[in-house]
Amino acid sequence: MRILPAILLFVLMAAPLAAQRQRPEPLTEAQQEQVAAAGIDPVGRVGLYVKFLNERADTIKGLTTRAHSAARASRLDNELQNFSALLDELGDNLDVYSDRKADIRKSLKPLNEGIEHWQAVLKALPSEPGFELSRQDAIESSNDLAEQARQLTADQTAYFNLHKDQKGQDRYEPK
Repeated sequence: MRILPAILLFVLMAAPLAAQRQRPEPLTEAQQEQVAAAGIDPVGRVGLYVKFLNERADTIKGLTTRAHSAARASRLDNELQNFSALLDELGDNLDVYSDRKADIRKSLKPLNEGIEHWQAVLKALPSEPGFELSRQDAIESSNDLAEQARQLTADQTAYFNLHKDQKGQDRYEPK
C-alpha cells in the first residue's frame, strides 16, 4: 500500500522537472558576446541577428543536399528549432525597439531582404517526417517576423516623418 503513494509522489515531483527543461541556447557563446557588446544599440543588434540568421539559413540550405539519413534529419530538426528561436528572439527585440521609438530604419532594409532569403530557404526545404514540425514552426515564425517587419517599416516611416528631430535616436526621451 505504501508503494502506490510513493509512485504517485514521484510522478507529481517529476512533472515540474520536465517542464523546467529548457531548450538549448540558439546562439553560440561568441555570438552572445557580440550581442552583449552591441549593448542597447538597436541597429547593431538587429544587424547581428540578421547575420546570425543568414548563417543558420546557409547551414540549413547546405544540409538539404546531403544524403537522406536519420542523422541529417536530426541535425536539420535542431537547426530549424534554433532558427525559429532566433527569429522569435529578433521579433522580441523589434517589439522593444518599437515601444522605445528607436530609429531602426537603417536595419529594416537588410532585415526585409534577409526574411525573403530565409523564407525561400525554408520553402525549398523538402518535407520529411524527421523535421517537418520544426520546418512548419520556422515558416510560421518567419511569416510572423515578415509581417512585423512590414508593419514596423510603415510605423517607423510615418513616425519619423512627423518627428524629424528624433531621427537616429536609440529611444524616445521626453524633453
